[in-house]
Amino acid sequence: MVARHGTVTGGAEALQYSPSTVSQRIGQLAQELRVDLLERHGRNVRLTPAALTLLEHVDVMSREWERARADLDAYADSVQGVLTVCGFSTAASVLLPPVMRSLVHRYPHMDTRMVEAEPAECYDLVLAGEADVGVVVVTASTPPRTEGRFAQHHLLEDPLDLVVPQDHPLAGKRSASIVEAAGEDWIIGCPGSTYHQLVTASCAAAGFTPNIAHHADEWETGIALVSAGFGVCVVSRLSRWPDLHPVARIPLSGENSPSRRIAAVTRAGAQRRRPVAHALAELARVAEELATR
Repeated sequence: MVARHGTVTGGAEALQYSPSTVSQRIGQLAQELRVDLLERHGRNVRLTPAALTLLEHVDVMSREWERARADLDAYADSVQGVLTVCGFSTAASVLLPPVMRSLVHRYPHMDTRMVEAEPAECYDLVLAGEADVGVVVVTASTPPRTEGRFAQHHLLEDPLDLVVPQDHPLAGKRSASIVEAAGEDWIIGCPGSTYHQLVTASCAAAGFTPNIAHHADEWETGIALVSAGFGVCVVSRLSRWPDLHPVARIPLSGENSPSRRIAAVTRAGAQRRRPVAHALAELARVAEELATR
């Protein structure tokens, strides 16, 4: 986790440990292996070449352990234990419930649990072994498919729709390009969020910088602000919300139309375990139904 986040503090926060605890654990491991694993770098510390070499072997060991667990499934009379799935808000509400229902039916002796988490946190939960399957939005900051610690499985493309007040000039259009909203006040996610990155990148690709008037991470909050006339926003086509705030929802078309690539992620090798494989198959089935609909 220190390698993933770049600092001891970042790794500690992801694991919900104190930095001193992480440093102490790594120090104990260094004593056992008789090599230095951390070195000073300015005011901080970083992993040594020996630590990076060790990580290469740990990744192989982790993959083999997951494959061993998958092979041992064949000798088990029933699947027991806990399977934890995690996902960002839209996935948690649209994709994961039917998958969990299928898991409960298929494996009645296994506990199935769900955690709602931002995509970056989902990777941390999977890497730390606190979740078995994560549903994430793929962005420029997510690990590449060649990342040895994870196995990534594409699920579907989720286009974003433009949302404007009902009396807006664009409200009656069957579709619009994102450039047509370039002069509007925008309501987007908070800086650092996946939603913020996606919208600003799409606007930049279309040749403009959005005038950000308000920040809202939740679709429903953004919709409420649009309905009250405070700007426009884009929302996931998969998203649903109560009809409390009347707005016009317009599909975006054109070369720079924003879309989210949604994928499932597991630890490398874990995708062959019976319950994990079933969860991935169900996710693919539900995603295909949603895409068709």
